Amino acid sequence: MTWSIVARDAATGAYGVAVSTCAFAVGSRVPFGGGRIGAVATQAFVNPLYGIDGFRLLQEGRSAVEIVATLTAGDEGRSHRQLHVIDREGKIASHTGSACIDWCGAVDGPQVSVAGNMLTGPEVIQQTLKAYIAASALDFDERLLVALEAGEKAGGDKRGRQSAAIRIWAGEPVPSFDIRVDDHADPLAELRRLWRVAHQRYVPFLQASPSRSRPAGVTDRTELDRLCTDYAAAWNARHPEV
Repeated sequence: MTWSIVARDAATGAYGVAVSTCAFAVGSRVPFGGGRIGAVATQAFVNPLYGIDGFRLLQEGRSAVEIVATLTAGDEGRSHRQLHVIDREGKIASHTGSACIDWCGAVDGPQVSVAGNMLTGPEVIQQTLKAYIAASALDFDERLLVALEAGEKAGGDKRGRQSAAIRIWAGEPVPSFDIRVDDHADPLAELRRLWRVAHQRYVPFLQASPSRSRPAGVTDRTELDRLCTDYAAAWNARHPEV
């Protein structure tokens, strides 16, 4: 089950994972990552330790190829797993186990990988990648969303649809953008709605939160309200509702 995209945004250096599936709460199980470090997506018969241990190996500076080899070598269930990783150099590696259900496979481009299983066909990941590459002028979060929407239009998960998520890490260990739909008849349509809502106060609030570079964050409520209002006004001007 599932198809996902892992990528590094060349413009900002942020890492992201976007994922959709016909299963509950995919955002709680598939995406792992960190700012300036890399990202991991673990799927099919999900092994959450791929995410935990894979992120630790990314922190140690290991390459994507090394990480995939290490994780799968120690897992007797690897033939049922799917995994792809992007490291701090933007390099890609993936694993699709021999027992994963068709259609299954992976495709990659510069600093981006798309992988999936139980799909209607290879066009799902092909169109996801194509849309991501074509949308280079968009902000990273919207680019990931557009990519998933293209994969859904191409057929998506052959069993149907239920949940979706986008998680992005900029320069910090905590996500700079994190939205998810756990259970919905049209999860990508709902994800797009939440994406728009997130840019009203959630995103500027996160930007004003404590960070390694600004430990105190913004604590003046008047200033925070002004920052959120100004951000939303500028974002809405760039993204008028159609």
